[in-house]
Amino acid sequence: NSQNIANTIWAYATIGHSSPQLFDKAAEITLRRLDEFNSQEIANMVWAYATVGHSSPQLFDKVTDIPLSRLHKFNSQEIA
Repeated sequence: NSQNIANTIWAYATIGHSSPQLFDKAAEITLRRLDEFNSQEIANMVWAYATVGHSSPQLFDKVTDIPLSRLHKFNSQEIA
């Protein structure tokens, strides 16, 4: 589920370990299911990719396409 994906990617980034295959696969799955991710999960994913320096232009482009109507679900920490 979305929480498991976000938590796994977050955990890898937290310990400073980038697994390109894992991050690529997670991005692939997330792109297909982004509407299932809540604001915290999206924020954690973006933080994790940035923290380990793993580029995923398609994922970041998709995240920026989140409709404005959904942005109210993000708190200030998640937006930062």
